[in-house]
Amino acid sequence: MPRTTPLHLDGDTFRALGHELVERLAEHFDRLPDRAVTAGEGPGQIRAALGADAPLPETGTDPATILRQATDLLVEHSLFNGHPKFLGYITGSPAPLGVLADFLASAMNPNLGAWVLSPMASEIEAQAVRWMADLIGMPGGTGGLLVSGGNMANTVGFWAARAAVGERWAMRARGLGGAAPRLRVYASAETHTWVQKAADLAGLGTDAVRWIETDERLRMRVGALGEALRSDRAAGDEPMMVVGTAGSVSTGAVDPLGAIARLCRDEEVWFHVDGAYGGFAAASPDAPDELRQLALADSVAVDPHKWLYAPLEAGCALVRDPARLRAAFAYHPPYYHFGTEATNFVDIGPQNSRGFRALKVWMQLRQAGRAGYARMISDDIALARRLDEAVEASVDLRVGPGGLSISTFRYVPPELADGEGDDAVEEQLTALNREIQSRMERGGDAFVSNAVVGGRYYLRACVVNIHTSADDIDAIPSIARTLGREIWAERSG
Repeated sequence: MPRTTPLHLDGDTFRALGHELVERLAEHFDRLPDRAVTAGEGPGQIRAALGADAPLPETGTDPATILRQATDLLVEHSLFNGHPKFLGYITGSPAPLGVLADFLASAMNPNLGAWVLSPMASEIEAQAVRWMADLIGMPGGTGGLLVSGGNMANTVGFWAARAAVGERWAMRARGLGGAAPRLRVYASAETHTWVQKAADLAGLGTDAVRWIETDERLRMRVGALGEALRSDRAAGDEPMMVVGTAGSVSTGAVDPLGAIARLCRDEEVWFHVDGAYGGFAAASPDAPDELRQLALADSVAVDPHKWLYAPLEAGCALVRDPARLRAAFAYHPPYYHFGTEATNFVDIGPQNSRGFRALKVWMQLRQAGRAGYARMISDDIALARRLDEAVEASVDLRVGPGGLSISTFRYVPPELADGEGDDAVEEQLTALNREIQSRMERGGDAFVSNAVVGGRYYLRACVVNIHTSADDIDAIPSIARTLGREIWAERSG
C-alpha cells in the first residue's frame, strides 16, 4: 500500500493547484504595467500582513488555502522588478519562460554536484556555459559553472587566481601561513565591494586590495596599475590578480580591458573581469568596443539574472582554462563514465549540493538566440540614452555620467542652478534628490536608485528590463521634476 504523508498531493490535486497558480500568475503579468511598482509599505505593515508573530502551526492546513494565501501576500506586498518602470539597481525582469523553467527544474530536483545524480541536467548546464562563453566572445574550450550571482561568480574567479599563483608554494595544502609572500589584488576605485569580501574570505585580508585611481570617465588608469604592480614586486609582494570592470554598478563604466590584458600578460598576472552587469553587452553591436576585449581575460563573471533576464538566482563564472577550476576546487581525479570524462560540478566550484539554475538560462538562450539577445540589449542601451536626451531637454534636470544602459540625472531648482559645485548648495541638492528618490520609491510610479559621482548625488536608472518601453522612459523626467518641485516648494517656504 502506498505511503501517504502530510506533504502528499495526488495527481488531480497537483494538477488543479498548478493550473490555478498559472492562471493567477498570468493575470499578474497582464496587470503589472498598470500597477504601482511597489505599495511602499514599511516593515511593520509587511509583518502585520504576514502575521509574522504567529507560532509554528501544530497541525497542517489545506494546500489550496496555503497556495492562494501565499500568492496574495506576494502579489499584493512585493516590489516588482518585472514592472516596466522598475529601473533601480541591476535586476533583470524575469522572462516568462524562465519562470516555467524553474517550475520544471524544481519538479525534477536534480543535484548538480555529481553527474551520476544529474546526467541530463549536468550536460544542459555545460552546454549553457559554452553558449554564454560564445555569446560574449570567449574562446572555444572556456569552461565554468552556474552560481548564485555576481558576488559568487567573481569569487570563483578570485579563488582560481589564488590557486594558480599559489601552486609554487603549495598554498592549498599549506595555506597563506607558509613561505608565500604577501599576495596583492588590484582593482579600480569603481569596483564592486565583492572584491573586499573575497579577499577577506580567501584569507588575504582587505588590505591586500590595491585601489587603482580612475580617469575622468571613471575607468582604471593603466599607467597607475603598472606602477603599483612594479612597486609591490620591488617590496617583495606577489601580484595575484588584476580585476577589470565591464560595466560599473554606478555608471556603467568600462575599464580599458585590452590595455589591462596586455599589461597582465607582460607581468604574468591573472586577469579577471567583473562583467556581472555589462559582460553580456559584448554581444551587442552598440556596446563600447573596449567591452569586447573581456574575451582576453583569464576569468570572467557574468550574471544571467541581470542582462539575460533570467529569474533569480543565476550567476556564471567563466574560466579560459577549465583545468584552473579543478586546480582550485577538486580533491580527486576526473570522473569517467562509459569511457567519457563527465563533469562533476563539485570539482570545479565551491558547492556540493547544487540546484538546476542552468535550465532557465538554457531555455531562454534557445528561445531568443544570439540575435534576439543582441537586439534586446541594444534596445536597453538605446532607452538609457533616450532618458539622457529627455533629461537634457528639461530646464531643471541635469544629466550625470552614464554608460551602457545606465542613465544618471538630478533635479536642480532654478534658484540653485548658479551655485552648483558650492559645498552648501551641493548639500541642499543631495538632500533634495535623496527625498525625490525616497518619495518615488514609496509612491510606486517608478523606481530608481542612486549614484554618487565626484561628490554629487544623482538619481540612477538602469534598464535591464524586457518590458520597459519608450513611453515608460519618457515618463521618468516628469515624475522626477514634479516631485522635485513639490519638495523644493516645501523646503523653500
